[in-house]
Amino acid sequence: MASKLQLLQSKACQASQFVAKHGTSYYKQVLEQNKQHIQEPPTVEKCNLLAKQLFYTRLASIPGCNESFWKELDYVKNLWKNRKELKVEDAGIAALFGLECFAWFCAGEIVGRGFTFTGYYV
Repeated sequence: MASKLQLLQSKACQASQFVAKHGTSYYKQVLEQNKQHIQEPPTVEKCNLLAKQLFYTRLASIPGCNESFWKELDYVKNLWKNRKELKVEDAGIAALFGLECFAWFCAGEIVGRGFTFTGYYV
């Protein structure tokens, strides 16, 4: 056990030394490769401006998302009207999607209860 701990410590020390030696060059390389995405001047004020722009751009995209939702809903209604022409493959995919949604719901409930299956702590 002690030998594994010493091995782990030596590996961590080697990794730390590698990062200390090559970290700045990697940082400069990443900045150089992505310089087209950097806004000038790179200041806190510019970051705040970009954050506001992102927020309001996302806010402005809500009507488009709403329109897409209604298109999808119309598509599902049309599928339901013509369900006699529905393929088994499409029905299977829809069933698996529903099952996955239910599984994520159950996982969220378990996490929300504090990782208990039986109920809430009282």
